[in-house]
Amino acid sequence: MEQQQDKIPLFKSWKRWYVFVLLVLVLLIIGFYFFTKQFS
Repeated sequence: MEQQQDKIPLFKSWKRWYVFVLLVLVLLIIGFYFFTKQFS
């Protein structure tokens, strides 16, 4: 019963990890949008 060993140590579940990754990607997209808008 060693199925729980491949979990990422930062979070308790994979669902939280995916939500975190999605939030980081959204923040990067928003930041890149404002960065390019300022220099256009």
